[in-house]
Amino acid sequence: MIKNIAVVLAGGIGTRLGLSTPKQFFKVAGKMVIEHTVDVFERNPHINEIVIVSNPMLVADLENIVLRNGWKKVTHILKGGKERYDSSLAAIRAFEGEEVNLIFHDAVRPLVSQRIVDDVVKALETYQAVNVAIPTADTIIDVEGDFIDHIPDRSRLRRGQTPQAFRCAVIAEAYQRALKDPDFRTTDDCGVVRRYMPEVPIYVVAGEETNMKLTYKEDTYMMDKFFQLKNTEINNIAIDASLLAGKVIVVFGGSYGIGKETADLLEKYGATVHRFARSTTHTDVSRQADVARALAEVKAQSGRIDGIINTAGVLNRQPLTAMDDETIVAAVNTNLMGTIHVAKEGYPYLKETRGRLIFFTSSSYTRGRAFYSIYSSTKAAIVNFVQAIAQEWDMDGIRVNCINPERTKTPMRLKNFGTEPDDTLLTAQEVAEATVKTLLSDYTGQVIDVRRK
Repeated sequence: MIKNIAVVLAGGIGTRLGLSTPKQFFKVAGKMVIEHTVDVFERNPHINEIVIVSNPMLVADLENIVLRNGWKKVTHILKGGKERYDSSLAAIRAFEGEEVNLIFHDAVRPLVSQRIVDDVVKALETYQAVNVAIPTADTIIDVEGDFIDHIPDRSRLRRGQTPQAFRCAVIAEAYQRALKDPDFRTTDDCGVVRRYMPEVPIYVVAGEETNMKLTYKEDTYMMDKFFQLKNTEINNIAIDASLLAGKVIVVFGGSYGIGKETADLLEKYGATVHRFARSTTHTDVSRQADVARALAEVKAQSGRIDGIINTAGVLNRQPLTAMDDETIVAAVNTNLMGTIHVAKEGYPYLKETRGRLIFFTSSSYTRGRAFYSIYSSTKAAIVNFVQAIAQEWDMDGIRVNCINPERTKTPMRLKNFGTEPDDTLLTAQEVAEATVKTLLSDYTGQVIDVRRK
């Protein structure tokens, strides 16, 4: 079987981004951009090896990043050169003469999906060169000076992305021919094959708008939002009972609804679960002392804490002017301050075990809506809080994520909305399963969408 080698091109210094740090080291959603990118290929079952091509000055930094992440597939960190194509050549020369597929991807495209990678690998079974592209939404004009010279047919135009993938022998031959050309100029590898090996057809895989490249400072805001809206592929994770056996997990809000179902599922898989709630243990997450006391009790009883899940929350579906100050303060204290208390008090225990911390947001976090002003704003704050502490605690090995379920059949929802058709709602069990999978993942700083199948 032909090996699939992912080549992550990280040789740039990011001058157009306007930051002092190279753009591949820019942090978003709790991790460096390059960490998100390599994670995609590390998780893909069709990728056999990963090669990172780096600016020579940054090789040591990347070596530390590889060790910290524990990536198993990274086999080489190669030095790039002055030009973009020098990075491609470094990988080509490392594997020249071997029967492998080289899958080149920009390090600063961290949102590439598993679907795109799968489709590229599948296409390589038939074709020797593969590109990824999306239709252009804008009219493209060809200008001469300051005037339009030609307007191409938009229906035939595509915007190129990466990965770009090739049989090693094909891309090696294309560059061999190109380097003999004194007028050789290129910005991408498919362009080299197209110009110097026109006899080789280049198949085009459908890309995605979210597979964007971090180039300009404005892109950082859009990329951050895309990570918030990203439907993280949690369904690919299987629940392995052996990974939960003996783990000590704390569930706040564990007496009913999603919290109860999550605690039940964890116990089914062999975890030791400690449940806390206002109705059963008189534990109120809005009171920091209650949270501190609960966690200290668990540590004293079980000797460790491997994970903390906070499902406690309140929903007041009212116009702002109809809410009294006491109701507003109570909602903010439970939803937001409760999240902060759980994180702050949980930190020393999770640092000891390099543990997991999970909070809950709501689909309403992406935009404020009438009657949800306090609820939506606290849920949006939780997303930002999760991304911030995921970045702060990354070096401690603590993974922090946020579950974002669609409308779910829970007692809290029944109280606010009455009876609704079951086929329009998630079950608490479905959300619990996604929560346990997230607990087992190495994701951090992610918003995990849970949607009806």
